[in-house]
Amino acid sequence: MCPEPGHVRLEALETNRLQAGTAPRMFMEEDRGRRNMDHFENELVLPIAAGRSLGIHNGRGASKDQPLIDLRSDTVTLPTPEMREAIARAELGDDFYGEDPTVNRLQEMAAKLTGKAAALLVPSGTMANLIALMVHCPRGRKAIVGSKAHAYLWEAGGGAAVGGVVMTPVANLETGALDLTELEHELATPPDAHFAQPSLVATENTHNLCGGVAVAASHMAEVAALAGKYGVPVHLDGARIFNAAIALESDVRTLASYADSVTFCLSKGLGCPVGSLLCGTRDFISQAHRVRKLLGGGMRQAGIIAAAGIVALETMVEQLAEDHLNASALAKGLALVAGIKVQAVSRRTNMVFFDVDGDQGSAQKFQAALKERKVLVSRSGPNRLRAVTHFGIDRRAIDRAVSAAAEAAGEALAA
Repeated sequence: MCPEPGHVRLEALETNRLQAGTAPRMFMEEDRGRRNMDHFENELVLPIAAGRSLGIHNGRGASKDQPLIDLRSDTVTLPTPEMREAIARAELGDDFYGEDPTVNRLQEMAAKLTGKAAALLVPSGTMANLIALMVHCPRGRKAIVGSKAHAYLWEAGGGAAVGGVVMTPVANLETGALDLTELEHELATPPDAHFAQPSLVATENTHNLCGGVAVAASHMAEVAALAGKYGVPVHLDGARIFNAAIALESDVRTLASYADSVTFCLSKGLGCPVGSLLCGTRDFISQAHRVRKLLGGGMRQAGIIAAAGIVALETMVEQLAEDHLNASALAKGLALVAGIKVQAVSRRTNMVFFDVDGDQGSAQKFQAALKERKVLVSRSGPNRLRAVTHFGIDRRAIDRAVSAAAEAAGEALAA
């Protein structure tokens, strides 16, 4: 039996993923459950740093006929056999009428995990955030968001275009935190007819564009207290809140307690094919149900989605810790490749952002050279790339990816 999935103990690092159908964890120190980085350095990184002929410790180089290593996002994960079985056997009903027992069970689990009264299954995290914006903010009111927030930059402007919400950014610090001075300035907007009045503060944890960093719980508490001072609710974009809980050695309920509403995704590191949950008070979720319908998100026999989500919450949370260790190993290896600068992160989760020397053309050439070696990464800026570790990516794949990156850098970034 797994422990309650909202809380991840350090002992989870001792488990392997055989039950989830993947290769066992490699190079772990048995006494502390930590990655043996010495092995990594001796077998792979030091040869790269020395500029010698490249190859990974098992004697195979980054051969172009090896399996694809897709590090573009944790959304590329595929459902486990257990999920597929649960989908096939799911008990179904009409969810729009509240009659799908599998959906109802998942929503009850999500509410319990986050410490909220109710939850709503929606197709995507983008829709979950948009619903939250529209419930919290009447048209023409403002939502205060981070300048690097996913909901502000990467969700098609839905808050403004669909919800009529005035998206008002304040600076995000490197730690993913909001600048509290700027935040209070926006919260203290004078009650003047010229100004959009604040109706929401939106936070994000983990914070994607700040390097996938887990934002400190102490900062979340500060934001909640400041917003409360002005009577403004807080929404948490917790797409990867389970990753945050692991990195902070905390639990989902604690992190969610600093927000009035919270979302989390099933389709990222948890490995489900689709789905996100929006959690809050019963009245909030009642209003969210109507907005979901308005946005075209009402579903019928959605138990086929929920079934995978139940399996994910019961079996997939603890394996996220391995993804974090793999990301740390990847960052350590990439940092020793000439021409690559890895973004430092105080509490790394499953993301590695790195810059490539040269102009934008150099980054494109490097990305293409990686692809030729069956390693995919995503663009995050003119010279910035992102790699995300996830279920299905083991330590052997990380070794191959670093080796491929060193070869690609030598090919694409040569003077």
